[in-house]
Amino acid sequence: MINAPRSQPTVIGRRSALLVGAGALGAALSACSTGPSGDAEAAASDRGGAANSAGYPRTITHALGRTEIPAPPQRVATVSWANQDIVLALGVIPVGVTRVDWGGNENGSTDWFDAALDEIGGDKPVQFSETDGLDTEAIAEVQPNLIVGAYSGLTAEQYQEISKIAPVIAYPEGDVPFGTAWQDATTLVGEALGKEKEATALIEEVESAIASAAQKHPELAGTTALYGTIDPAAADQISIFTAVDNRPRFLTELGMENPPFLEENTPDDETFFFTWSPERADELDADVIITWAADDNVGTTIAADPLLKKIPAVQAGTLVLQTDPAQVLSISTASPLSIPWALEHTLPAIAEAAATARS
Repeated sequence: MINAPRSQPTVIGRRSALLVGAGALGAALSACSTGPSGDAEAAASDRGGAANSAGYPRTITHALGRTEIPAPPQRVATVSWANQDIVLALGVIPVGVTRVDWGGNENGSTDWFDAALDEIGGDKPVQFSETDGLDTEAIAEVQPNLIVGAYSGLTAEQYQEISKIAPVIAYPEGDVPFGTAWQDATTLVGEALGKEKEATALIEEVESAIASAAQKHPELAGTTALYGTIDPAAADQISIFTAVDNRPRFLTELGMENPPFLEENTPDDETFFFTWSPERADELDADVIITWAADDNVGTTIAADPLLKKIPAVQAGTLVLQTDPAQVLSISTASPLSIPWALEHTLPAIAEAAATARS
């Protein structure tokens, strides 16, 4: 199976590597911190880093425990993807981030992160790879006083390991690995940085952008959709993402609906995808299906396959092929920075398919 990534390849071994518009946020991005040296707190105050010392020390509860942050963090590092977006969107430039090895640009970053950083003006963070697991040495070298993994699949072992470097914020209590909604991750990071008000305002701003996009595309409302991977060349030719995943969440936030098929066949509340037999392809009953594809030829191959061509969306011409990895990444690791980009670049093809389905 060749699936778009749920996050980068390894923070939890990437689950065996199974899954392969910042301008609107100007007000939220008006201040920054690059992890100042010297009088860190004074510098942060001048440059809009973490909040002042009021409210610290503070304790943040998350899925892997309780973390005490003794003082406003001035050097913030992030692990997993999406977290660097959240930190930056809250006005803090992280000192170290995970390199984006799938769906990123030539900088090992994303267009939305780079645009926001350019708008703020500041030094680019140090990058470290997670292709082979957490690079603890590289993380330690940036001398963080907070490590953020609010959207991640950090294991208890990894959490303990990097907690020796600095306080660590894992994903929210009650969530499954890589199953955190962008709003919840943003709220948690805002608490850690002492920027609760900014986090609330940021969430409201992005949700307003989503609502505006839904208004512009009334064809989305009530249209059923499945997000998955249909790949004739893979061992598992069909896989479907569940409601735990950010991709279906993005669609439902826009007014689309999960079809009964999804709820009826999701194995449990913690599974983010399941495979489906090609022999039962005709049961994938949804108005629209979105799939990652290596190139446009995949669509031709699907339409010619004796089993896959029976998928209702294939027959209706409402199968959306996402051949640009950045489009997949913008939804799969949704963040306050990626969503405005997705509304501009990823949504149009989905909306077109929805209009076709309703015609």
